[in-house]
Amino acid sequence: MKIIRKNEHRILEHDWLKTTHHFSFGEYYDPQRMNFGPLRVFNDDTIKPASGFDFHQHHDMEIVTYVIDGTLEHKDNFGNHGIIEPGEIQTMSAGTGVFHSEYNHSTKEPLRLLQMWIFSDHKDLKPSWAQQKFSKEERQDKFLSVINPVNSNKNTLSIHQDVLFYVSNLTVNRTIKYNNKENRQSYLYAIKGTIKVNDQQLDEGDSAEINDSEISVTALRDSEIILIDLPIHYVKNA
Repeated sequence: MKIIRKNEHRILEHDWLKTTHHFSFGEYYDPQRMNFGPLRVFNDDTIKPASGFDFHQHHDMEIVTYVIDGTLEHKDNFGNHGIIEPGEIQTMSAGTGVFHSEYNHSTKEPLRLLQMWIFSDHKDLKPSWAQQKFSKEERQDKFLSVINPVNSNKNTLSIHQDVLFYVSNLTVNRTIKYNNKENRQSYLYAIKGTIKVNDQQLDEGDSAEINDSEISVTALRDSEIILIDLPIHYVKNA
């Protein structure tokens, strides 16, 4: 297991945005931090009120957005318009190409979100968009499955890659466990709080690349975490 501390990620601040890049992105480039399996981008963004990203394009990428605090407004060139609140997740298959904007819907409160990009398993897919809310009670003290591969027949959101997403809110002193299957690995992020992962402490903003088969997570105080289960070998844009 490799621990990446908060201060090892690249933190950038602009007039309206504070962003933490876990992997090379935009003006941040590090050949040693390009991706983890098919996970290409993992950004933790805080956006000031009434600010955001104007219309911009993506293609051949599965984009996952998880709202932590505040409210996000999404619009795209296919006519989709969504308001995403805390605990809600949005998925977007950019496929052949999509233009979209992302704004802090509030004029008073900051917005904090995670945005993660996954390499699609095929090129030129038909673009799609979806969002789903998962209550705090649903994810309390367990790994709640929220995203699975397309055609997995799960009652969750889905993406075009062999990747699974789990979220959890942990009560202090509670322990939950997860097992990496053969040829799988996990990326775990401490969104809030302090946790112990296989006897190593992670504070808010720390992450872990985990190849161990067994993962044990204990909350040292009330915490919120996300775990992404990824293949070691994967198909990219076939």
